[in-house]
Amino acid sequence: MEKIIIIEDDPAISDLIKLNLELAGYDCRQAYSGQEAQCILTDFSPDLVLLDISLPDMEGYELLDRFKNSEVPVIFLTARSALIDKVKGLKMGADDYIVKPFEAMELLARIEAVLRRYGRKSDRMDFGGLEIDLEERTVKRDGFIVDLTLKEYELLLLLIHNRNKALSREKILEHVWDYEYIGETRTVDIHIQKIRKKLGWEDRIKTVYKFGYRLEVLS
Repeated sequence: MEKIIIIEDDPAISDLIKLNLELAGYDCRQAYSGQEAQCILTDFSPDLVLLDISLPDMEGYELLDRFKNSEVPVIFLTARSALIDKVKGLKMGADDYIVKPFEAMELLARIEAVLRRYGRKSDRMDFGGLEIDLEERTVKRDGFIVDLTLKEYELLLLLIHNRNKALSREKILEHVWDYEYIGETRTVDIHIQKIRKKLGWEDRIKTVYKFGYRLEVLS
């Protein structure tokens, strides 16, 4: 499990990022200032850093050198949208620069790309008899490609990353379809049915009564 530190002074934004990253299977820590981040780093070695530029006690730029000297990739998350700020951040060594507000799926995609670039995230995953190629976004079963749509594939990964955990239909909608619950969750049920049939996982993906679904994996 890859480890990520979120250095962001806005608790609401930090909590939302942490929620989405943990749903995607990452181990996260939160810091709300540069000083707090440095304290956390004494016993937490991240694989990637999400770093706000405007922190209450210092500029995020001041922390960048520390991470780059340790060869830890850094993605700036900032409200500063001016081209000059983006160029400055990238020239100083940041691996990516994302302007707020941003979509959760975009952030996850960029995190995966940076981790793969550093060799900290495998392009392949073997799970439950499936061979999943994260770069090609393909799934094989018994050596044959399973024809999944983009949303079916993203839903499968969400279930795998949260195996043995019950996920509500609303949370699945928010994470896979990138919109909040608006009263219709039938689309989740339809996609779950299709995944069950295509993978032969009728007994693995359990329905949690009046709540959602859980991918059941025996240890």
